[in-house]
Amino acid sequence: MEFVLDCSVAISWCLVDENDDYANAILAMMPDSEAFVPGIWSLEIANTLVVAERRNRMTKKQSEQAIALLQSLLIQVDLFTDAKALDATLKLARQEGLAAYDAAYLELALRLQLPLATLDTRLAEAATRCGVGLVVVDKET
Repeated sequence: MEFVLDCSVAISWCLVDENDDYANAILAMMPDSEAFVPGIWSLEIANTLVVAERRNRMTKKQSEQAIALLQSLLIQVDLFTDAKALDATLKLARQEGLAAYDAAYLELALRLQLPLATLDTRLAEAATRCGVGLVVVDKET
């Protein structure tokens, strides 16, 4: 399966004090899937990890383990995020009332015609309004 992976799902895999059934089901799908992320994804992940370390939610070693997990997965970083930022992404952010970085995930899903995996309710609602499918997981996964 191919889909766009929102940072909210991936970071749930990384933070030791988070355990989300939907995110866990997406992780279970990853060996047989290819996920696509906008160019800002790595910065979002890095920022969330460093903030979690500063707030003592995780140690540097746990961050390194999280990074190793993410690097072991088939996650393709989009090379055209910047080129779309001041046009299609900005338009989507305005139209849907999203932050530009959230709109980048929606823009990518629209452009690649792929469903979106997200824990962000506002982003999921915007995706639905724009005709982007959401990744549905088997409740028994």
